[in-house]
Amino acid sequence: MKHWIQAARPRTLPLSLSSISMGSFLGKIYGHFNWTIFGFTVLTTILLQILSNFANDYGDTQNGADLVGRLGPARAVQTGQISAKSMKNAIFLFSILCLISGFILLYLAFDGLNNTKFYTFLIIGLISIIAAITYTAGKNPYGYAGLGDISVLIFFGIVGVLGTFYLQTNNLNFTVFLPAISCGLFATTVLNINNLRDIDSDFKAKKRTIPVRFGKQFGVIYHRSLILCGIFLAIAYILMHFSSLKQFLFILLLPLFYYIAIGIDIEKTPAEIDTFLKKMALSSLAFSLLFGIGQLI
Repeated sequence: MKHWIQAARPRTLPLSLSSISMGSFLGKIYGHFNWTIFGFTVLTTILLQILSNFANDYGDTQNGADLVGRLGPARAVQTGQISAKSMKNAIFLFSILCLISGFILLYLAFDGLNNTKFYTFLIIGLISIIAAITYTAGKNPYGYAGLGDISVLIFFGIVGVLGTFYLQTNNLNFTVFLPAISCGLFATTVLNINNLRDIDSDFKAKKRTIPVRFGKQFGVIYHRSLILCGIFLAIAYILMHFSSLKQFLFILLLPLFYYIAIGIDIEKTPAEIDTFLKKMALSSLAFSLLFGIGQLI
């Protein structure tokens, strides 16, 4: 069980919950919030995140990214703690669990099956499951082509926030895109920190992440730009809906974001870069909570 918990990578869960929190807060701000829908949204998201982590563990080992001597956290399949067959079975099991939880969520949100919205979101859910698996697993994983950043921006930002918002409100507001993209950019920052840490092993495995394609110096500039743009879009949303300075509550996190932004440079070792992963993931969740609370009060 210890090895399975490690393979599930619990420190990534705050990141997956940040978009759900943001979407739920925004739904409440617009006058709609249901605790049951929120609960199943959280459950489905956690299952999907664990599925993604299991598939990543399996896929990186099969495709050679988890090399011996890799400086990131050890993967269960690569070290032999969990067999490849067992991990494949776990991927299948969590795919089914995601479908079951997601099906119940959509049934509750849209009052049954006789609704085109139900089937539209079901398709989005199926695409999310496929994207989680094929990021690093399979013959042509898109993560190895350098498309992981786009995927994270879409699923941890636009789909996560806007999807949750729509499940709560059955409506959509254009300005909600701004905080949604902020969440996506912060999630992409976490991925980029991971890619900066693994730049050497990814290069050997021909995993063409942005730092591998353009170099570590570009990756550092990209890292800081993601954080800056995420903050800017959040401020832009508040200015469009401004009524009180309390809406800027998330500004309390600026010193932490600044520390994370400048803390990574080309001189940092992979071990030093790794320490920022958990900090950025927790900062993303804290951002969603403070941003949402600021709008509510």
